[in-house]
Amino acid sequence: MVELHNTKGYQFIAGWLAAKGYSPFHFQQQSWQQIINNESGLVNAPTGCGKTFSVFLGSLIQFINQHPDDFKQKKNNGLQLLWISPLRALAKDIGRAMEEVITETGLLWRVGIRNGDTDTAERAKQKRQMPEVLIITPESLHLLLAQKGYPDFFSSLKIIAVDEWHELLGSKRGVQVELAISRIVNCQPAMENGRSSVWGISATIGNLEEAKEVLLAPLQKSGVIIKAQLQKQIEVESIFPDEIEKYPWAGHLGIKLAHKLIPVIQQSRTTLIFINTRGMSETWYQTLLTACPDLAGSIALHHGSIDMELRTWIEDNLHSGNLKAVVCTASLDLGVDFRPVETVIQVGSPKGVARFLQRAGRSGHSPDAVSKIYFLPTHSLELMEAAALKKAITENMIESRYPQLLCYDVLLQYLNTIAISDGFSPEETYREVISTYCFRQLAEEEWYQLLHFITEGGQAMHQYDDFKKVEIDNGLYVIKSRKIAMRHRMHIGTIVSDAMLKVKFLTGGYIGVIEEYFISRLEAGDVFTLAGRNLEFVMIKDMTVLVRKSNAKKSMVPSWNGGRMPLSANLGKKLREQLSIAGSRSTTDGSALSAELIALQPLFELQQKISHVPKENELLIEHIETKDGFHLFVYPFEGRLVHEAMAAILAWRISRIRPITFSFAMNDYGFELLSDQPIPVDDTNVYELFSPDDLLNDIQRSVNSTEMAKRKFRDVAVIGGLIFQGMPGEKKKARHLQSSASLLFNVFSEYDPGNILLRQSYQEVMDQQMEEARLRDMLLRIQESTIVIRFPEQLTPFCFPVKVDSIREDLSSEKLEDRVRKMQQQLEQ
Repeated sequence: MVELHNTKGYQFIAGWLAAKGYSPFHFQQQSWQQIINNESGLVNAPTGCGKTFSVFLGSLIQFINQHPDDFKQKKNNGLQLLWISPLRALAKDIGRAMEEVITETGLLWRVGIRNGDTDTAERAKQKRQMPEVLIITPESLHLLLAQKGYPDFFSSLKIIAVDEWHELLGSKRGVQVELAISRIVNCQPAMENGRSSVWGISATIGNLEEAKEVLLAPLQKSGVIIKAQLQKQIEVESIFPDEIEKYPWAGHLGIKLAHKLIPVIQQSRTTLIFINTRGMSETWYQTLLTACPDLAGSIALHHGSIDMELRTWIEDNLHSGNLKAVVCTASLDLGVDFRPVETVIQVGSPKGVARFLQRAGRSGHSPDAVSKIYFLPTHSLELMEAAALKKAITENMIESRYPQLLCYDVLLQYLNTIAISDGFSPEETYREVISTYCFRQLAEEEWYQLLHFITEGGQAMHQYDDFKKVEIDNGLYVIKSRKIAMRHRMHIGTIVSDAMLKVKFLTGGYIGVIEEYFISRLEAGDVFTLAGRNLEFVMIKDMTVLVRKSNAKKSMVPSWNGGRMPLSANLGKKLREQLSIAGSRSTTDGSALSAELIALQPLFELQQKISHVPKENELLIEHIETKDGFHLFVYPFEGRLVHEAMAAILAWRISRIRPITFSFAMNDYGFELLSDQPIPVDDTNVYELFSPDDLLNDIQRSVNSTEMAKRKFRDVAVIGGLIFQGMPGEKKKARHLQSSASLLFNVFSEYDPGNILLRQSYQEVMDQQMEEARLRDMLLRIQESTIVIRFPEQLTPFCFPVKVDSIREDLSSEKLEDRVRKMQQQLEQ
């Protein structure tokens, strides 16, 4: 083993750092040592602590050690470092940082970027002579594997680095990365020091060991985890309303507190304001401008549906510190290093501890700076979440990201990808595929089903030539048709979103994109908001929405489907603990009550007086009768998705006692069943109704799982290449895609019921929409708990937000506010 400090590479890089007044962190030196030993592993460090350099400088040190005498003269060295990054926005940023180092150290390396924004000339140049560093997205990497002779690109490759691995893990893009690694390391010529090493770079998650195992599975190596022992200081400060509403409801309080943010924004150099949904970010941008007109020109709005040029302009101006504030969504969550950002404001619940920490880390981006994050509640009960978040941060309770297993749709797409380039041999490829974590359980029988599908269209589709894409030529599986190859290349990827339409002014000028399903409900003349402007809808022409400027005071804010994240299990657990403390007014460790719980005391006192404040080991159920009918409210604090599934199961189980029909409503804290007759839930049957027994069958009976699987199947079919989405510029409409998918779904259900894509769709419904594992955990917890049933005479502070959510659908926002105000007045009398 070579000692790092004795190597030419280390001495050169350490000398360069020292001349700039820096010295490397211990974790960076550990990474460099492992890199020169050709080890693989995972680097884990807080945001803003130099994770990128822990791998990038390691690859420079390794190169200098291999060419100690002429490392400054060597050019065109072939690809040395492949840098896989989940976001296009990160690529420019990381490339800029790497180029600075290369220029200052005098090496002749080049850095290339390859993603959806890279132009054809640049791609052709890369093909002729690969740069030493290539920054690439998972999708573009698969496109590279679809090129003839791709193994030559990787013949000199030393390191594969996967940035923000915690983001990719748990998604199908992570599976794409696993498959690409399995191919690259197996197509390299036998180098004297073995294959490329693989390094993941990750923020903190609950299952780091598993994250490393998933990444390194194809190497058949256990690898190392290198942790930066740097404690990033985080200060969380809640913004309190002047008076706490005893009957809270979601969504309106935040905007009313907007004036309290103005001093925070003015005192900081630059502030990021995180909003959970794109629609709300548009509203907040307008509200802040109205509250403080001085911000015009120095406040911007950033989310995924805004035109790329505008987003790039915003990012550049964040770097240079020209912007005072940016209202953003998760679009600025990751990696991008904005040094001038001093303050972060989170509006509304971040729904999870890891996401909150990630956002807090956007401020004070250097290792010794304090990260300051303000929490602004959108209704008073959310203050309890601020208290729960603070507790979770001190106890380091961070969520895990679970890897996806057996994604047959991604595998189908991958097999077509490598069939386009050099073709594949089934035995060799099967061995590679089952070396990955995702497909290690893939049975041979399933493998042959997939091969039969791409060559013959499987059991159900063998009549249709469109499904016979792959031919067998001397034992190699290849795609020879240029048309099929071209179509396939255009749709490599696993992100299936609702069809997006471009939005342009009649006079020209591009504003951004918007979901087709929102636009399809508009009439000509309707006004909506996008990119902070009020726009009047004129018409749709060639997949483009044409608009003109509008001075209307009122406008609709687009709703995007991605806006409904559920509460994480960790945050739910901490919330139940905080409730317990609030109810007993004493903490378990004798420390003082948090400011948030003290502020909420009037609300808890009222809840206790009319009903009950549940302890950690209790489940509260409230029976309330109003003029609308008989309500049953249940408060598990397990997040919207689990509550949605539980409401359906409970309704189904009750209807077997007595045939009753229900309507449901739910939020992250609890759910409501409403009926026109008394609901038979009492001490005699309640534990049985919340039993985990026969759960899977009850889920399938209670929800329309076929309908849900059909919607999932649309995504599976698009990723698996069963449905062609159309050429660029004439993409199929979402409803056409849905109808083609429904047709296939019905054909498979009837003629090929064992089809693995069908099975995958049902499994995804269980895991992702029903959160079946979490639902089962909740029911097991409830069996061990005391169930408290109360019969309040009126609506309670806890049930009020759920009740408001149930009437929200039918009313415009102005009418809703009036109605809620009346309800609050009646209750307070």
